[in-house]
Amino acid sequence: MNYCAFLRGVNVKGTNMKMADVCQVFKDAGMKEVTSVLASGNIVFSSDKKAEDLKKILEKAMSDHFSYEAFLFVRSQEETERFRSSNPFTKNDDLHIYAFVGNENVENILMQEFENAAKTENEKAEIINDIFYWQVPKGNTLDSTFGKILGKKSLKDQFTSRNINTFEKVLKKME
Repeated sequence: MNYCAFLRGVNVKGTNMKMADVCQVFKDAGMKEVTSVLASGNIVFSSDKKAEDLKKILEKAMSDHFSYEAFLFVRSQEETERFRSSNPFTKNDDLHIYAFVGNENVENILMQEFENAAKTENEKAEIINDIFYWQVPKGNTLDSTFGKILGKKSLKDQFTSRNINTFEKVLKKME
C-alpha cells in the first residue's frame, strides 16, 4: 500500500535534516519506493504494514537516527486524497489554506483553539470529514493568534499542518 508520512517540526527551529538522509532511514526501516516531497518532511513510500504500526516503527527509527523526539503521521493514498478533495475553501492568491494531519479527534481541539483565538479578516476554519482546515491571509500565518497557538508544546505530538498545495504534490508522487 502507498503511504505518506507527514513529519512534524522538520527543518524548523534547529531540527535540520536532509531529505536524502530521512529517506535512507525509511529504507533501513524496511519501507519500499521511498521518496521525499519538498524539504518539509513529506515522505512517500510503500509498505504491507498497517499505518499505526508504521507510525511506531518510523518514529523510533527517526528518533534513534537523528537524536530528537520524532513525531509523524502516516496516511494512505486514499486518506491523503481526502485532504485535497475535502478542502472547503476556494483558492485565492491572497490566502493560504492549511489542512491538519494528526491524531484522532485533534480537529475538535484545533477548532476549540481557533474559536478562542482573535482572528484577522478572512481568517476562517472548518472541519470537513474529520479534517481541520484553516484559511489565513498570506503574511499572517505565524503572526495570527491561532498561528501562535499551533506552536504550543502541549500540542506538538498531536498534529502537523501542510499547505493544501503540498497535498497536491504528495499525491502526484503517490500515483
